[in-house]
Amino acid sequence: MYPHERSLVRHLAGKPFAIVGVNSDADLEAIRKVTKSKQITWRSFWNGPDGTKGPISTQWSVASWPTTYLIDKDGVIRYKNVRGKSLDAALEVLMAEMGEEVSLVDIDHEAADAEALKADPKKTSENKEAAEPKAAENEAEVKETAEAVTADDPKSEKAVPETEATNDSEEEVKDSAEKKVESPK
Repeated sequence: MYPHERSLVRHLAGKPFAIVGVNSDADLEAIRKVTKSKQITWRSFWNGPDGTKGPISTQWSVASWPTTYLIDKDGVIRYKNVRGKSLDAALEVLMAEMGEEVSLVDIDHEAADAEALKADPKKTSENKEAAEPKAAENEAEVKETAEAVTADDPKSEKAVPETEATNDSEEEVKDSAEKKVESPK
């Protein structure tokens, strides 16, 4: 997943797009090593020493990893657990709603990432070194971070059914990405 994310960060540089990660590994030092070795340049929060039972994943009812949410410009969760071409198509839809025309579905993100890393192995996006994960120093800070991230209850927002990466045609992927359903209230 990291090559795809790094590629998206590069391709959407200068656009209204951000990745925010939440890492649920219990060992903070291990997370720091992974962040550096995988060249993660986006903001990443630590879910605390309880790992997958930490405050952020608990408040967002995360039951599997990775879990992804695509949130629109109004802060509404529009897509959950889209990956691969479905993720690209969903991002194209959301960017178009903001007047930003982008073409992501036809990109081989693995190859684009490998080429970018080969060209400059120390950087994964323009002028950004690998980011240091924000770690909570104590239990209160972990709780505060979780509350800040979950200020709006994701269960009450619009969402799309979970999908996995597929080899569907571009038209099928775009049709799937454009479907929106109301979550139960």
